[in-house]
Amino acid sequence: MAESGATPVGDDVSAFYDLVENGKNKTSIYCQRCRSLVLSPNNATLVEKEFYLPYMFKKKVETQPTEGEDLKAFWLVKDMYTFDNVGFSNTVDSIKYLICADCEIGPIGWHNITDKKSFYIAVERVRHE
Repeated sequence: MAESGATPVGDDVSAFYDLVENGKNKTSIYCQRCRSLVLSPNNATLVEKEFYLPYMFKKKVETQPTEGEDLKAFWLVKDMYTFDNVGFSNTVDSIKYLICADCEIGPIGWHNITDKKSFYIAVERVRHE
């Protein structure tokens, strides 16, 4: 069963069904910018959960993102040590944003610190190969 507030995929994310095999991501997941490996196959579940993420940008000194978008399709990872290459931002209102640990672009996902077993990667913000 999906984590709190997340539901199995529905019509809103059906365009991503071809990325799933046996309920998990069937391909490796890479950073869109530098192609660093973020997650190996068979380690995440596709879930539907609406969440607002700031637009992606490369880390700069003291930058605060002001604009973003609501996304609905996410890869749910239940253990932070499952990732191959992900960095975490400082906490902002109980949310840590996930970024590429190599090129520092992001956010590619998010984690609510009150839920120790739910890490979300936005399907549309990563490359699948």
